Amino acid sequence: MNTPEQSTTHPSTASVSPLLIREAVPADIPEMLVFIRELAEYERNPEAAIATAEDLLRDGFGPRPLFQCLIAEWEGKPAAMALYFPFYSTWRGNAGIHLEDLFVRPQFRRKGIAHALFARLAQITLERGDRFQWHVLDWNQLAIDFYESMGAHMLSEWRIMRIDGEALKALASSGK
Repeated sequence: MNTPEQSTTHPSTASVSPLLIREAVPADIPEMLVFIRELAEYERNPEAAIATAEDLLRDGFGPRPLFQCLIAEWEGKPAAMALYFPFYSTWRGNAGIHLEDLFVRPQFRRKGIAHALFARLAQITLERGDRFQWHVLDWNQLAIDFYESMGAHMLSEWRIMRIDGEALKALASSGK
């Protein structure tokens, strides 16, 4: 059985698929950083992308990785990236994965790459648990429509809360 991460031969055409999905390795870090910056630009917040190669090496490829990453190649060229990490649902008593970033370069869109990445992430989710989730910007209707076409649903009753920067430091020091 072929999986999306393998190049496949189709009996009717006897050709090899131009899409390869594979786990990222440390040598991919420079390209991962480019993907991250391209996504930040697309999401209208390029100054927020401050991750370094050292950050990705430490956090994704060290002794206790905090994330995993899939790289999609189209005809041998880096076309897309999906960075994800595990989470645990106390109510369900089961694990899942949270997709932090998925980005397909514009010249590779409409080739089924995003769908193939989501399919692979769904397989990974089912190996580990039963829930796959991610965030989407409210103005990104194209993405929302795509996600809904795959069966995803918006959790309108939940809102994301965040504390960072000086507020995070102040909260941490209040517990001393």
